[in-house]
Amino acid sequence: MDRKGAYNTVKETPGSDDSSGLDETVLERKIVYEGSIFKVEKRSVELPDGRVANRDIVINPGASAIVAVDEDMRVLMVRQFRQTAGRVLLEIPAGKLDPGETPEACALRELSEETGFTAANITKLFGLLVSPGFATQMEHIYLATGLSELAGEKDEDEFIELVRIPLADAADMVMRGEIDDAKTAVGILAAARAML
Repeated sequence: MDRKGAYNTVKETPGSDDSSGLDETVLERKIVYEGSIFKVEKRSVELPDGRVANRDIVINPGASAIVAVDEDMRVLMVRQFRQTAGRVLLEIPAGKLDPGETPEACALRELSEETGFTAANITKLFGLLVSPGFATQMEHIYLATGLSELAGEKDEDEFIELVRIPLADAADMVMRGEIDDAKTAVGILAAARAML
């Protein structure tokens, strides 16, 4: 389909970062909403063909998530109610980066706050853009092993239940659609590939 040059070529190398001819130039930026977790920016952009369009962008500081696997190859997961989904979800520990915090420190903090555990070994699996069509959020996914329990308190505003699921079973649950949180699904599948 050719819509004024929008779809008239096929890239031979998917994922290539060569953006020649595809870049948009930002002409104007305006913050239209600012909350405690994100802000929304309206951008006026010039398209590659010279036309002008508007983009609504959710700006977020980024987040980290951690697949914590114990000595019995079980994943530490949390069940919590998510208002956006309107139901309880099964997730790996995760949360947004605090100002000046590294993604690794965020992942370990969330592991501690949500499960009461820490890890002797932590490895970054990858980073992914959560929803690049409208949001800037980068989610950093880590794998943690060598777990040990800490004495500490959980976040006051989080009501969560800790569960342990064998890694292989969790991967099967993802494939059956029983785990539908995106960061959790990709984190578990990546951890299963790395460890099983």
